Amino acid sequence: MQRSFRLIYIIGLVLLMTMPFAASAQTSSINAYSPYSMYGPGELMTPGSVQMRSLGGIGIGMRAIGQINPQNPAAASIAPRKSFLFDFGIDGTHFRNSQPKYNAQGEMISKAKTVYNSANIHSIALTFPVYRNLGVSLNVSPYSSVGYKVKTTDQNQDNWADIGRVMYGYEGEGDITEVKLSVGWAPWRRLSIGVAAKYYWGDITRSYKAQVTDQITGIGTFSPTVGRDNYVVSNFKFQFGLQWNILLTETRIFTLGATYDLGGVLNPKKESYVYTDNIINSIQSIPVRDRINSLELRVPHQFGVGLFFRDRAIAWGVDYVYAAWGSNNSSYQENTNPNNLEVTYCNTHTIKLGFELTPRVSDVRNYLNRISYRVGARLGNNYQMFGGQRVNEMAITAGLGFPVKVWGASSVNVGFEYGRRSVPGTANIGAQKIGLVNQNYYKVSIGFSLFSADTSDYWFVRQKYD
Repeated sequence: MQRSFRLIYIIGLVLLMTMPFAASAQTSSINAYSPYSMYGPGELMTPGSVQMRSLGGIGIGMRAIGQINPQNPAAASIAPRKSFLFDFGIDGTHFRNSQPKYNAQGEMISKAKTVYNSANIHSIALTFPVYRNLGVSLNVSPYSSVGYKVKTTDQNQDNWADIGRVMYGYEGEGDITEVKLSVGWAPWRRLSIGVAAKYYWGDITRSYKAQVTDQITGIGTFSPTVGRDNYVVSNFKFQFGLQWNILLTETRIFTLGATYDLGGVLNPKKESYVYTDNIINSIQSIPVRDRINSLELRVPHQFGVGLFFRDRAIAWGVDYVYAAWGSNNSSYQENTNPNNLEVTYCNTHTIKLGFELTPRVSDVRNYLNRISYRVGARLGNNYQMFGGQRVNEMAITAGLGFPVKVWGASSVNVGFEYGRRSVPGTANIGAQKIGLVNQNYYKVSIGFSLFSADTSDYWFVRQKYD
C-alpha cells in the first residue's frame, strides 16, 4: 500500500509539473483574466497552500507540525527537528466574465460575455529547523497577476467628422512574484514570534492601440499607433507575526495569531514606447486617448488576526484582514482609461472561515477515515473602486487531503473554489450609464505536501505501540 501511494505521488508530481506546458494550446499561464487587473499591481492572489485555500484561505492562527504556514512567520518555530517540510501546488482556473451594455436612455440592450482558462504553478514552499524552537521557512508564490483585453470605439463626434471611426484596444499581462523568507522563534512554550523578509519581483506589460477602422474623410490612410509600457519590479518589504497558544494540551490546541505587513510603493522601473508604422515615435500622428497611466504599483500596510482550533478529529479557524490601500487615496487616482472612468484605491476588509474533519487519523483499516475533508468561505472587497462603485468579492471552497501512509504527514491535497466578483450598481459618465464587469471563476488546485521524517509527527495522537 505504501509503495503504491509513493508511486502515485511521484507520477502525479511529474504530470502536474508539466501540465502548464501541455495545456498551453488551450489555456494560458496568466493567473488573471479581468479588466479589474488593468490598474496597480493587478489581481491579488490568495496566499497559502492548497490545504489553507481549501479552508477559505485561513492561516494567521494555524499552527501544525505537518503543514507549512507561509501566512504567519511565527509558525516557522514549530518546524520538526531532524526533518523538513516541502509543499508544491498548481492551479487551473476557468473564468466567465459578463458586462451589461446600456443605450443612451439607460436601458440595458445586451451583455458582453467572455470565457478564459488558465493553468499555472501556485506556490513552492520549504520549512526546516535551525535550532530547538527556531525554524526557517521559504515560500515562492504569485502575489498579483495582470491579464486583460479591452476594446472600445471613440465616441467623440469631432473625431468622427474629421477622421472616422477609431478603435482603441488595451491589453496587459504579467505578474509579481513574492519570495518570502520567514524566521520563527518560540521563546516560551505558548508564545512564538516571527519576522519575514519579502522580495517582490516580476514584470507587467500594458499596451494600447489606436486604429482608424472606418475612414470617411481625407485621402490616404492613417497608420495604427501602438504603445507599450513595461514595469519591472524589484523591491523588499517586511512582515511581523506572533502566535499565542491560549489552550495547549495533549489533545487540543487553540491559537491566537496576528500579523502586520509593512507596505509602500514598489518603485518599478518603467519603459514606454510608441510605434507608428513599426517606427518608434514620441508623438502620435492620429488622435489617441491618453494611455493608461496605471495606478501606482504598491503594496498596502496590512493587519491580520486569526483564531485556530484543532483536536484529534476536527479543526476550524477564522481570519480577519484589513489592508490600508486607501491611505492618501486622492494621490493615486486614475481617470485616463477607455471610458474616462475614475479609478481609485480603497481600504479592504476580508473575513475567512474554514472547517476540517478527519474522522480517525490512525485508522489502519479504513482509508476513508484518514482522509481530511475541508470546507471554507471568504468574503471581502476589491482594493479599487470604479466610478465610485466597490467590487465585492466572495468565494466558497472545499477540499480533500489524502494521506500517503499511516502515521505520516505527507499528503496529496485537492482543492475546489468557486468565486465571484460583482458590482451591485452601475457607474455613470455624464448622462451615460456604464455597466461594470461581473466575474465568476472556478478553480481546481492540486498540491503535494512532503514530510521527510519516517516516523509520525501528528500532534495530539498517542501511538498505541512504539
